[in-house]
Amino acid sequence: MTLSALIFDVDGTLAETEELHRQAFNETFAEAGMDWHWSQELYGRLLKTTGGKERMHAYHHSHKPTWPVITREQIAELHRVKTLRYGELLDGGGLELRPGIAPLIEQARQDGIRLAIATTTSRANVDALCRACWGSEPERIFEVIAAGDEVPNKKPAPDVYLLALARLGLTANECIAIEDSRNGVFSAIEAGLRVHVIPSTYTAGEQFGDSAIIWQSIPTLEEIAQADQNCHGRRHANAMR
Repeated sequence: MTLSALIFDVDGTLAETEELHRQAFNETFAEAGMDWHWSQELYGRLLKTTGGKERMHAYHHSHKPTWPVITREQIAELHRVKTLRYGELLDGGGLELRPGIAPLIEQARQDGIRLAIATTTSRANVDALCRACWGSEPERIFEVIAAGDEVPNKKPAPDVYLLALARLGLTANECIAIEDSRNGVFSAIEAGLRVHVIPSTYTAGEQFGDSAIIWQSIPTLEEIAQADQNCHGRRHANAMR
């Protein structure tokens, strides 16, 4: 099958960002005088709800039902402050791309494979990560960026992948999605994409269904193409190395 573009998720896929996100949430809650605190174990469960604002709403209802009512406007303001804090943490250093991501992207560029992002996170977070890890604006690396704050429904809904495909002007058959999470895999599949998944620290125990090619570490472009060809219409190929 033709491969014209790779479409990447961001958090957990390009870099192990979730600990910085968790830190930014907790510091934002503390600054606001709230007794909310997300442990690693709790945050792992909360990640099943995609989107930071949506995650706060879910936590409010499931863990703080007696907490005073928080409006959507207040949640949005908390998320705005959290996003700024996350950017500050990235600027402080300490975050690196997952091993193998930079060579994969560079090889794709050399081979004329177009690059895109389809993420649940906000555009501001995409910008901050690219500046921290590449020292560059995201447009210099990715031709198309589709972010979670641009679509009505977040993963596992297909909206953000459909937006990326529309901006690329390509069909799903011409692209491969690179993901790390169950919600991301289902989102990409619902959009008609072939999916390669590399589980991250927070998603290592998830079940990805029958339609994803699963890797233990970041594959090369050649390995992606070979595994995709070998799969050749089968519903599942386990490509663990």
